[in-house]
Amino acid sequence: MPLRVIFMGTPEFSVPTLRAIADAGHEIGAVYTQPPRAAGRRGLELTPSPVQREAERLGLEVRTPVSLKNETEQQAFRALRADVAVVVAYGLLLPKPILEAPRLGCLNGHASLLPRWRGAAPIQRAIMAGDTETGMMVMRMEEGLDTGPVAMAEKCAIGPDMTADELHDRLMHIGAALMAEALARLERDALTFTAQATEGVTYSKKIDKAETRVDWTRPAGEVHDHIRGLSPFPGAWCEIEIGGRLERLKLLRSMLSQGAGEPGGILDDRLTVACGSGAIRLVEVQRAGGKPIAAQEFLRGAKLEKGMKFS
Repeated sequence: MPLRVIFMGTPEFSVPTLRAIADAGHEIGAVYTQPPRAAGRRGLELTPSPVQREAERLGLEVRTPVSLKNETEQQAFRALRADVAVVVAYGLLLPKPILEAPRLGCLNGHASLLPRWRGAAPIQRAIMAGDTETGMMVMRMEEGLDTGPVAMAEKCAIGPDMTADELHDRLMHIGAALMAEALARLERDALTFTAQATEGVTYSKKIDKAETRVDWTRPAGEVHDHIRGLSPFPGAWCEIEIGGRLERLKLLRSMLSQGAGEPGGILDDRLTVACGSGAIRLVEVQRAGGKPIAAQEFLRGAKLEKGMKFS
């Protein structure tokens, strides 16, 4: 018998899971998502979240509370009489009364192999740390941060040049299929849970703008992982003098290369840059106010030469 589900999510990452739940024939009592945010060139236009747009397309009720801590919101949530809540990158803290309201609890789709990378930015942190594998997990939510027991998991390899954007897209589709299967098992009373390991716990704190600048004194492998882990947003960056003016350059793609020199120094006409040890070659960059372009196209306009230095 189909389940009565409350779905809770906000970004594009959450949309395939919402779609999969609807396609499976479950009854979606309501969709909770973050309120519309200011967007547009002047920041005056309120833009609904990707989940809200998809929910409205599906004809579902959408709720956008700014908090779930007050009794009125908690009563409204309980009144939905859901069998289960499915949470994927919602962005609001779920207090105990919300966690306990659905008959079968709250399931979370989390983009890491717990207990590694609990927290807000598991995709970026996994790449920035040089991990070669991650995955999606379906877990039962508790009051602790991603501490609940795990029901299902699927691993995903992280290629040596894979960006956060590419991993994001791969995991969001893995997560949708995984959650659909978890709900199918829940329908049959066949979804079992295993407590997380107590060893190997790491936390993926939210990306801070202060850590996005490239540190060329680090080894080439770490610089490469830093660039791809922050691509395309918020983006790793550095500065270089172009036409007598210091300009910020966002680095979107790179590859490990051969060479050595002063950290940040340009080693050849292919935009190979020296690091603390080893070197990387820039593959795709973005000038301030511009679009992402291939490094070779950037070079034709910027006219950078061997010996010049990124700061």
